[in-house]
Amino acid sequence: MDERITGRSERVSVGGEEVPAFIPAPLPPADPPLIIDGTLAERLRNAENALTRLELAGEMLPSPDWFIYAFVRKEAVLSSQIEGTQATLVDLLTFEAQDQAASTAGVEEVCNHLDALAYAREQMASDQGLPLSMRLLCETHRRLMAGVRVATKQPGEIRRSQNWIGGSRPGNAVFVPPPPQALPELLTALEKYLHADEGLPKLLRAGLAHVQFETIHPFLDGNGRIGRLLVTLLLEHWGLLAKPLLYLSLFFKRHQTEYYRRLDAVRTTGDWEGWLDFFLDGVATIADEAVASARDLFAVVSADRLRVLEGGTTSVAALCLFEALPHHPIITVASAMKLIDASKPTATRAIQTLADAGILAETTGRRRDRSFAYRAYLDRLRVGTELPE
Repeated sequence: MDERITGRSERVSVGGEEVPAFIPAPLPPADPPLIIDGTLAERLRNAENALTRLELAGEMLPSPDWFIYAFVRKEAVLSSQIEGTQATLVDLLTFEAQDQAASTAGVEEVCNHLDALAYAREQMASDQGLPLSMRLLCETHRRLMAGVRVATKQPGEIRRSQNWIGGSRPGNAVFVPPPPQALPELLTALEKYLHADEGLPKLLRAGLAHVQFETIHPFLDGNGRIGRLLVTLLLEHWGLLAKPLLYLSLFFKRHQTEYYRRLDAVRTTGDWEGWLDFFLDGVATIADEAVASARDLFAVVSADRLRVLEGGTTSVAALCLFEALPHHPIITVASAMKLIDASKPTATRAIQTLADAGILAETTGRRRDRSFAYRAYLDRLRVGTELPE
């Protein structure tokens, strides 16, 4: 294939240095157009089939809300970790269980990601809400960045100054995005593309849109997280998934160097096909893993429910608490009181019943202010979200 021209350079002055900023061409790729055949066509079929299996799994599960709760949190943690956030899934769930706990900056960023996704989905689902648009992404960004390093980051606003990626200064940057005066035209074209029907399969278009957003880099911070969240919103907006069950950031985290290499290759050599091969491989891999994870989690809960029901001392309160665990796999006595609307003695006895059954395990080693984890469930859910030691 001939090398494809994917944009042009424009000299900009930043910090006393003159550097080339890259201005991408509009989507879809052209000169030559995308070639969807051979291995790439097979990748596309595999990814589409994997998404169909994931969608069916979500519909067939007796309690799909468990998995939406779990997978949304997993994606929020993973996407934040790619940007260097030092917070794990266990950190997030522990914070949620401890009502009055002070959050770390990392946990706060993950919570903001959850709020941002919930806001965007609610807006898109409402007749009175914002449609998928740059205005929606700006409001989503405002929630993503709320209270986190906001002094100079202009949450919710398109940047008004030049930024760069990598390096200690613009002159040795890995990539310099478009200058701010080019953003209105670029973002308008991207928004039009999201609502156009130009014939390419929707899954491919989601992959193209992610790269284009990352290349434009319209915010001073948070572009990676919003760009990955855009894929989640597009899969739902275009009817490929009814719920956010695909935590694609796990694939990007596993192959982080390759992820950035593929993004850069689009800009430098026009290798959209190489990026899409990587993207579709990620969709198929994570969708199939999500199906297996959902089945595994459901099997664990079903087996443990039977153990609770067969327990000779199981109370109604203990059973009610067990049913709440998939949404709250880490609990305290205080959170258990709220979950089952019970007194402190009743909640304490319910926790002890589940601990005696081997379902809950105390995690703090303290006599007071203790936390308990549904360990068998949590150990399966947290795979891929732990930080290297």
